Amino acid sequence: MQIKYLAIFLLCLSHLAISAQETQSPASENTKTALTTPGIQGDSLSKKEIRRLQRQQRKDSLRSNQQINPLSPARAAFYSAILPGLGQIYNKSYWKVPLVYGAIGTGLYFYINNTNEYNRYRDAYKSRLAGFQNDEFYDINNSGIIPGSPDVSDEALRNAQEFYQRNRDLSLLITVGLYALNIIDANVDAHLKQYNVNDNLSFKPFIEQDQTSFNTNFGLTLNLKF
Repeated sequence: MQIKYLAIFLLCLSHLAISAQETQSPASENTKTALTTPGIQGDSLSKKEIRRLQRQQRKDSLRSNQQINPLSPARAAFYSAILPGLGQIYNKSYWKVPLVYGAIGTGLYFYINNTNEYNRYRDAYKSRLAGFQNDEFYDINNSGIIPGSPDVSDEALRNAQEFYQRNRDLSLLITVGLYALNIIDANVDAHLKQYNVNDNLSFKPFIEQDQTSFNTNFGLTLNLKF
């Protein structure tokens, strides 16, 4: 007898379960769809808002998956120290490579040019001091001045030598500075490429009009969301 009642009870339970599945409302289907997309609650959101939330979800996913490499800035600086422009290539800032070589190449050009001029006037001045009269700045009349050219006396040779020596040293200093700037740029650029820009932390200026005096107020806002 008890087995008969138990069978009838189980039969009723199965019948109720089947009826619940067949009469599932469309609202529950919408709720199920909404749960598969975080941040979207049924039909209460418009299509535009749904697309915006989906884009924001993809951005948050990319930010969470972004890996920060603490050695990347040091590696970029090391590459630029070995070969100028290599750190910029490592950072994928390819447009900076011509600027690096153009700046350093210009500095080297002036350094080499001033060095050649310095050696030219120095050799002529040393030849004069040794008693020779066969340098390129000495004329055949033994006057020490080449006809039709500026004064190229012994004092002029010495002044020209000092002038090009200063320019040579300055060119070398500027070239070394540009080389160091190339290393610093690669290091800073690698840091900035890993900088985390999060909407939960914002710092921006604002302009507000006072409703009482109608004066315009300027200021800064700092927003921090937890």
